[in-house]
Amino acid sequence: MSRYGYFAEYIPVAEKRERAQKSIEKLKKKNPNISPVIITGRKIARTWWGESWNDNLESYSDYSNRIGRGRSYVRHGAVLDLKITQGNISALVQGSGTKPYQVDISIKPLQKDVWEAIAKDCAGKIESLQELIEGKLPKALSDLFTAKGKGLFPSPKEIELQCSCPDWANMCKHVAAVLYGVGSRLDDDAGLFFVLRNINIEELISETINKKSKTLLEKSETRSRRILDETDISGMFGIDMETEFKAEVKETVRKKTVIR
Repeated sequence: MSRYGYFAEYIPVAEKRERAQKSIEKLKKKNPNISPVIITGRKIARTWWGESWNDNLESYSDYSNRIGRGRSYVRHGAVLDLKITQGNISALVQGSGTKPYQVDISIKPLQKDVWEAIAKDCAGKIESLQELIEGKLPKALSDLFTAKGKGLFPSPKEIELQCSCPDWANMCKHVAAVLYGVGSRLDDDAGLFFVLRNINIEELISETINKKSKTLLEKSETRSRRILDETDISGMFGIDMETEFKAEVKETVRKKTVIR
C-alpha cells in the first residue's frame, strides 16, 4: 500500500523490463553515453568486492530493512543510467511513471587517518600490487578494505541520499536500486572505489613499492655486511695471507741480519 492509502498496480516482470528497455533506447537518442546497469545472472554482483559493497550496506541497521526494496528494481533493468564520479553517484531510475526519477548520492571522502592506516597495512603486501594495477581488489586485502567503519566502504553517516520521486522515505526503492547497481558496476572497475572515496590509488601503489624496495635494500645491506664479516680476506684478494705473511717476516729478518 502506498502512502496515499491505495495499492499500487501490479506490473508483470516482463513488462517492467520492456518498459525499462524502451526508456533506455529513448535516452540513448539524446545521450549516447548513458550507462545502464544490466544484470545478466542470478547475482547482482559477481566479484567479492562488488558483493562486499552490497553486504556492507545491508549490515547497517539504518539500511538493512529498506535497501532490499531495490533488488527487484535493479534486476529488472530499472537503473537506466549510473555514473560514479569523485564523491558522487548520479542515476536515472525508471519508476511506475513514464519519466525516470533522478537519484543523487553523495559520499564523503575517506578520513585521512583511515586512509593512512590502510596504506600502511597495504605496503606490506607487495604480492597484491599487480591486481591493484589491473583494476582489481586483491582477496588478500578484503578484510582491510571492508572493515566496518575502518575500510573503504562508507557508513550511512557518510552517505547523503536524494531522489526526485514523491516517496517520503529517505531510502526509497529507487535509491536502493542505485546502491545495488553500484555493487554491480564495481565488478567491472574496482578502481571506482577509490574515485568514489576521493583516494589516489597511485599513492597506495607508490608507497607499497617504496616500502618493499626499502625492505629489500635493508636486507641486502645486512647480508652484504655478514658476507664481509665471514669472508676470508685473503680469498677476496686472491692471495694466501699466511704464506705472504711468513715470507714478509723472513725477508724482514734477513734484511735485519744483513744490516747487522
